[in-house]
Amino acid sequence: MSGPTTIVLASQQIAAGLTSPTECVRRCLAQIDAHEERLHCWVSVDRQGAMQVAKRLDDEVTQNRIRGPLHGIPVGIKDIIDVAGMPTLAGSTLRAGHAAKRDAPLVARLRAAGAIILGKTVTTEFACFDPAPTRNPWNILHTPGGSSSGSAAAVAAGMCLGAIGTQTGGSITRPASYCGIAGCKPTFDLVDVTGVVPISKHLDHPGPLARCVADLRMMLEVLADVVLPCGELRAGPRIGLVESYFLEQADAEVTAAVRAAVATLREAGATIESVQLPRSFAELHAMHKTIMAVDAARHHKPWFPTRRDEYGPNIAALLDEGLSTSKDQYREALAHQQQFKQDLGELLRPFDALLTPATVTPAPASLETTGDPSFNSPWSHAGVPTVSFPCALSSQQLPIALQWVGAAGTDAHLLSVAEWCEEQIGFDQSPCLEK
Repeated sequence: MSGPTTIVLASQQIAAGLTSPTECVRRCLAQIDAHEERLHCWVSVDRQGAMQVAKRLDDEVTQNRIRGPLHGIPVGIKDIIDVAGMPTLAGSTLRAGHAAKRDAPLVARLRAAGAIILGKTVTTEFACFDPAPTRNPWNILHTPGGSSSGSAAAVAAGMCLGAIGTQTGGSITRPASYCGIAGCKPTFDLVDVTGVVPISKHLDHPGPLARCVADLRMMLEVLADVVLPCGELRAGPRIGLVESYFLEQADAEVTAAVRAAVATLREAGATIESVQLPRSFAELHAMHKTIMAVDAARHHKPWFPTRRDEYGPNIAALLDEGLSTSKDQYREALAHQQQFKQDLGELLRPFDALLTPATVTPAPASLETTGDPSFNSPWSHAGVPTVSFPCALSSQQLPIALQWVGAAGTDAHLLSVAEWCEEQIGFDQSPCLEK
């Protein structure tokens, strides 16, 4: 991609002495200074702390000491994740005065790999549906998506080279899509959720946002503390195109972009055939919502009844739904989740990945919504990995993205498939931040 650099390139340049951690931080801070007033991506920026860490990392480079693959890479952390010494406000006044005593394990892993924590990025309230103040770098009158609003917009604007988001429904994939960057929702439980303000213990997934798929791989290896080898595809991948529901519900421009991408990939050697969703998909969105609502209500039950007026209307409605859901309904939803996981595993068996549009439309022209998560929540419900990246621009010059879905535990292979496809499609556009 043009515009802001990638993690892969910056890490290579740092190791070769062609740039430095301090220079990477300076460039990111310059973008924050230039555009934060319009975009509102950050809850807090630790300028002094970031520069102090960067200088130490500079010295280590001169001593041929590289801490890890993210040595000198500035990143943002979604403000539902604990960073030692910083508040974790979760977009809510209810957590005013909070300060994290220790790093969440995923943050500690980033630091150990050499990442520089620039600060905390804006989230919607408790990572749910009430819009945050963040604006979309492609057009500030359009939503950036949510709930990882600040993380996606900050990466798109070059304010950091990568960021951490979380997804319970569609909160990594949707803002990544709307803001024209890459996003990865890993397999459920691959990344530790300790130190992350919860929504649902059955659905929450922390994951990376960055400018390309190779960057996602570098970040996810660190977050999960695993090796995700970049596998060579001997032939083009075998892809299942999910036309039912997804291409039926997507708008005309999104559908056209997906079909153009399919033609490009077929010409490059991919085998692509249409697949049908399992019958269990019919009830999926209702069952996913039930699990999310009940789990969220259980977490908020100590405060919600007495402090309801401090909650936004959308999360309040979600908690009301959770509190009114019966145990039998909850058990039915959990049983459905297991059935859909099994059905999806069978569907995926012959394929390297499934392909869908990442969102129903490009970013809607409204700041009163975070967009429609219906194309993303099925994969959060199933706990399977997804990768998204942009493939085209709409007539309004807004990004349109593809979503790749893999079998549970196949994160490394899914990233290889997505990286191969990203190379064939060759999208190379960045937002014009001066308009």
